[in-house]
Amino acid sequence: MPDDLIPIGRFSRMSRLSIKALRFYDEQGLLTPARVDPASGYRFYRRGQAGRAEAIRVLRLIDMPVTEIRDLLADDDPELTGKRLSAHRERLRDRLAEQERMLRFLERLIDRGGNVMPYQVTVKEVAANPVAGLRLTASLATIGAVLQQGFGTVAGALGAAGVAPAGPPFVVYHDVIDERTEGEVEICLPVPAGTPVPSGPVYYREVPGGPVASTIHRGPYQEISPAYHVVTGWIEEHGIVAHGAPREIYLNDPQSAGSPEELITELQFPIDRVPPA
Repeated sequence: MPDDLIPIGRFSRMSRLSIKALRFYDEQGLLTPARVDPASGYRFYRRGQAGRAEAIRVLRLIDMPVTEIRDLLADDDPELTGKRLSAHRERLRDRLAEQERMLRFLERLIDRGGNVMPYQVTVKEVAANPVAGLRLTASLATIGAVLQQGFGTVAGALGAAGVAPAGPPFVVYHDVIDERTEGEVEICLPVPAGTPVPSGPVYYREVPGGPVASTIHRGPYQEISPAYHVVTGWIEEHGIVAHGAPREIYLNDPQSAGSPEELITELQFPIDRVPPA
């Protein structure tokens, strides 16, 4: 065996990457062993691979996705590599700004005893709503990306069919999603009744009408939780029952809103009946 080959255990200590991580990066084509013993399957690395291992370790520490690391390390063009790093730097800046904004929201939430803004609950009858829909699974960490991808998929299907949306987009939350639990969300774009939707994951259905308890949230989507607290509390206080999954209806376009604080979202909870006046 060549003298410069290092067993995976020693290379793990040298690179500060676990054996499990090294095996994963091998499977992903990021860091291929210099030699794999054909009998035992044991992996060996060369000292010269330590630099690539360190680049991978640092890039994962700053949350660059594995697929992007693969593309970045495959580039021979320094200019293209620089552009990839700059794009990730901008994502990190956006994420930091989002985290700082959420910390300010938390401070307001604590200072005001959980009441960030006054919510007025109203009851109204809504008509059945024909939609082009798409069900996806999301976690708390992925919900933003899942919704963005889902709306793009549904809008693309409608565009291919030559159909324009007939109302504001909304999401039906079929499950409670938190940091430990994934759940199903349904992306909905209203369409004219009877609209044919191309075959594939996007389908046509009617979201049932009926009475709903509703409130308006003004501000970033991530700060809507207190509206849920208010509406569900109102439902309990009036002795009625939530009769279906809640819906978030996005009444203005994030692209045209001047800032996240100008976003307007209607939260609707279907209920079994209208309480007496």
